[in-house]
Order: sequence, then C-alpha cells, then structure tokens
Amino acid sequence: MSVNPMIYETQFFGFTPQTCLLRVYIAFQDYLFEMMLVVEGVMLKKLDGTPGCKISPSQIRKCTEKFLLFMKEHFDKLFSKMEEVLLQLVLNIPKNVLLPEDRVHEQYSYSKEEFQALQEELQQLQQQCRAEAAAGQALRAELEEQKAVKAELEKILQCFDGLENICREHGAGNFKESFALLTQSSKKLQDVLRDVEEKSRKMKQRDQLA
Repeated sequence: MSVNPMIYETQFFGFTPQTCLLRVYIAFQDYLFEMMLVVEGVMLKKLDGTPGCKISPSQIRKCTEKFLLFMKEHFDKLFSKMEEVLLQLVLNIPKNVLLPEDRVHEQYSYSKEEFQALQEELQQLQQQCRAEAAAGQALRAELEEQKAVKAELEKILQCFDGLENICREHGAGNFKESFALLTQSSKKLQDVLRDVEEKSRKMKQRDQLA
C-alpha cells in the first residue's frame, strides 16, 4: 500500500484514499476466502456422491489452500497495479486545482514576511485592546469613587441645611455668620484654656519649689 499521506485529497473526500483502497482490498480478500469455502464444499459433496473415490477431504483441503495461496499472490500483484492507477487517476486531485474553501488563499496570498508583519500588527492591536480595557476599568473605578464622594458631600450639605434651619428657628440669623462666630468663639475658648493650663502649671511649679 502507498504511504503518501495525500492530505489535500483527504480534505476533499473526508477520508484518506489509502483507507478507501485498504477497505476495498479487505473486501476482495474476504470475498475470495468465502468463494474458496463454497468451492471446497461443492467438491466435498461431489466426493460423497462418487462411489469408490480415493480422494480424501484432507487432500481437498490442501488443494484448496494451495489454490487460495495462488489466487492471493496473483490478486496482490493485480491490486498493486490497480491501487497505483486509482491513486493517480481517480483519487488524486491535480496540483492546479483548488478546493472552493481554499480559493480565498489564492485571492489573498501572503509571503512569509507579510504574514509575520500581520502577526506583529495583530499582537500590537491585542496589546492596545488590553490597555484600553484596563484604562476603562480604571475610569469606571474612579467614577464609582466620585459617586461615593458625591454621596458623602450631599450628606454633609443636608447636615448643614438642617443646622441652618435650626438656627433660623431659634433666631440665630444667617447660619454662615453664626458658624463663623462659633468658630471664633471656639478659638478664643481654646486660647483661654491654654492660658489657664499654663498658669496652673506655673503655680504647681511654685508650690513644689516652696
């Protein structure tokens, strides 16, 4: 049997030509064996119906095996020639023939250098896509953070609005002015507290010296 892989033919037929021929060979061989068994059976029946025949069944079997071997040798030679003809003329796709699914390669043929350049360009595009995806993810995270900050600011504004309303209800006037006065008073209290703490510290030092 041939060992040529015949990949293009396999793509077209859906099976390897060698596999097809092997199955044909096995089918012919099985048919030959079956026919020899039938012939042997007929000969044995003839012997049973012939009185005084000196030919034994074992002799018939030896003759059958010899004839089978003779037929197989000649069949192998004939099949070898038939295989060569089938592979060249029937199961072979000429080199100038393109399958429909491969015609795109003829229309858009590329050299090895061009194909390498396309691969490099593809890699660059993939890197750009990954970078844009990462930037988009970072932007979405920043937007989520801004939303959280905005929500906190809205809470603070609502708190100030509530304080201003309370000040108005108690006649405190403008909340901003009240808040500014409250801040100044707080600073004055802090200064007084620091002054008191300083005087107290000095008095303790005097008591200790006395």
